[in-house]
Amino acid sequence: MKEERVSFIVSEAHQADGWAGEGSSQAGLKAKKEEVEEEDFRFDEPCQKKQKTSGACLGQPTALPSSQAQALRNELNMNWDLIEVLSILTCVERWVCVNIVTLLREENTVPFMVRYRKDMINHMDADAVRDVQLIYEELCSLAKKTKSVIQTLKKDGVLTDELEQDLRNCRSADELDHVYSPYKKGSKLTKARRAKALGLEEAASALMEKPHTLDLRAWVKTGLSSVEEVATGVEHILADMIAKDPETLTYVKTLCENSSVTIQSSVSKSALKEKEQDKSFHLYFDFTSNIQRIQPHQTLAINRGESLKILTVKVNIPDRVKSDFTRWCINNRWRPRTFAREDLNIIIKNAVEDSYKRLILPFLTRSYRNKLTSAAEKESIAMFVRNLRQRLLLCPIRGCVIMGVDPGFRHGCKLAVLSPTSQIIHTDVVYLHNSGQQREADKLRHLMIKYSCTKVVIGNGTACRETESFFADLISRRYFHPLDVSYCITSEAGASIYSVSPEAVKEMPDLDPNLRSAVSIGRRVQDPLAELVKIDPKHIGIGTYQHDVSAGALKAALDGVVQECVSFVGVDINICSETLMRHVAGLNAGRAKNIAEWREQNGPFINREQLKLVKGMGPKTYQQCAGFIRINPQTRYALICKLARSSPHPGPAVPEKLAAKKAKGKTGVNISTSFNPLDQTCIHPESYHVAQRFLSIVGGSADQIGSAGLQQCVESKVRSSSVEELAKTVDTTPETLKLIIDGLTQPPGFDIRQSKNPVTHIKTHTDSSCAFIIIGMSWQCNLIGSDSAAACSL
Repeated sequence: MKEERVSFIVSEAHQADGWAGEGSSQAGLKAKKEEVEEEDFRFDEPCQKKQKTSGACLGQPTALPSSQAQALRNELNMNWDLIEVLSILTCVERWVCVNIVTLLREENTVPFMVRYRKDMINHMDADAVRDVQLIYEELCSLAKKTKSVIQTLKKDGVLTDELEQDLRNCRSADELDHVYSPYKKGSKLTKARRAKALGLEEAASALMEKPHTLDLRAWVKTGLSSVEEVATGVEHILADMIAKDPETLTYVKTLCENSSVTIQSSVSKSALKEKEQDKSFHLYFDFTSNIQRIQPHQTLAINRGESLKILTVKVNIPDRVKSDFTRWCINNRWRPRTFAREDLNIIIKNAVEDSYKRLILPFLTRSYRNKLTSAAEKESIAMFVRNLRQRLLLCPIRGCVIMGVDPGFRHGCKLAVLSPTSQIIHTDVVYLHNSGQQREADKLRHLMIKYSCTKVVIGNGTACRETESFFADLISRRYFHPLDVSYCITSEAGASIYSVSPEAVKEMPDLDPNLRSAVSIGRRVQDPLAELVKIDPKHIGIGTYQHDVSAGALKAALDGVVQECVSFVGVDINICSETLMRHVAGLNAGRAKNIAEWREQNGPFINREQLKLVKGMGPKTYQQCAGFIRINPQTRYALICKLARSSPHPGPAVPEKLAAKKAKGKTGVNISTSFNPLDQTCIHPESYHVAQRFLSIVGGSADQIGSAGLQQCVESKVRSSSVEELAKTVDTTPETLKLIIDGLTQPPGFDIRQSKNPVTHIKTHTDSSCAFIIIGMSWQCNLIGSDSAAACSL
């Protein structure tokens, strides 16, 4: 069960508590700590992955009509119920699975579902929804592959009704491969198929159904020269039937689950012979672990050692499983219907033992290895996701001039002085670790004072500690007086790759790649989200074994968490970069480019509705992205003033210019040309009418958004009436009303990243020093000359 770090409880009548919401900031809130994994972070209100056995239900079951749900279950044309299997595999209630699948089929994005369709997904968080999405896609892929296999077998003329049903009964890729592998082209003709080709299938059926009528001597014919050969052929057919029987496989899996199955690795013979033992695998030269307790990283390490032919791996299943399985088959599942002679009972026993050793045991081994690998890959990807989310959601350090430093020895330390808005003011190179350090120190002091720079960001690469020591010494001697200077160290992973990328060349065409790295390092502290989205997540250094997991699954997961972070933080459409914009839910590179071009040609957006004028912005795209896009009145006004100053011939106001514009092919679209205060909030345009009704009830107006007066009005109303009652009054769901309350009471420009309470400034003195790490984040900040009491409090 996954829960948020901090959740907010909605007050009942006459109870002074807060209400749920996304980083709620209104007065009267009472934070309630939840038990949660320390490294996990959640958006929005309490989002937990609902267990199928749980009776609690945060939202009302909102499911499809039974006819549509039935059509959804039967769409895969398999012998199992899609929703039932999905519910079992994900531990999510059936009605929630139906809704999630329906929303996915309607091309809704995960961030949109998590924020604006909470009642349909029972308040699940983004990770839980993505888990359901992943399993659903795997089941669809399995059904598609099954259909392809059936068509191939039918074309080859080997498909029977029984075989087709066996294929449609498969619930995993392993089971499908187990059934299909004997019929693959290029594979050897199996012993069972050779026996069937000799006509012994009828004899095998007779052995199980009417053994008293079976005479093996009657089956001696061309190709079968003796009774022993007939008996052997019948054994092979029975062994194949046993290995493909669903009830038999279920029973043997149950036996294994109740036994101590282990995985064992050792040094391979080739590695011993060639003496090429990699010391990094020495922990696994004689390694044994229960499959229930092996750690994901151990599985991936063993797999890598095996692929390099350094390790040999095997799965050990206790002998008791074989004896219990054999006894059950002979006495129960594969017992003849009538009395059988001793020689026929021996055939059945040999068939059971042969089936277990030659077919079932390899199948179990493959199944365990595949499950362990799949689980390990999922955990590795989940670690990537957690680390990337933490890195992207670092609180930005705004409102100050920053110097980014890319340290180095021979080629010097590259500097980039950035304005509070991340514009490049100055770039330079200083040689701090050669002769002439005093001259370089004077140069640094000149730059710091000239540009009033008080924050230094040092990359953690080569010469990092030496550069840190240099700045620490200068700060401790108050060399930059009267400036109060501090510094921090941040990860520079991916900065070099980004500095030579086409995007960096387009953004900074006149800068040397080394100086671009310094710019990137500085911007990672000013706004980590906006800067890190420019870099492939795999290059940020946020996980391990990335080359041992599925590249496609890793990319999809990382792209999903980037979209989640960008969407939930929100973007100011009038100033955000095209790179950042393409990660908003519902948008892509093409649509982001069209928005940027429209903004360049027509000036800043006045309201969200104008997005409908952009080429490629259809109703579905607008629905998905509109709630995550902000129209900040301050930045819009600043851009209008800038345009007015830069225009040589003052013309009509920008709104009139915009009103006259129509997108190509967008005829008959009526778009408002007035600013809507709700456009600066997280409230979706589809709920604006509800927000207006709620404002009229509490006696406020949209112009008061974020003000203390409106907060008091809302708090007073919520105290006197529960959110559920108010939701009925305004004809909406409690989830939507909670979101509206947040949007109305959060201050303008609210950023969910600010709710993480980062340490943004400590006044420096000259008598002591301290270093501190922001827990759970990816960069270490060292402030030199801090007061001792402040250091102790940290």
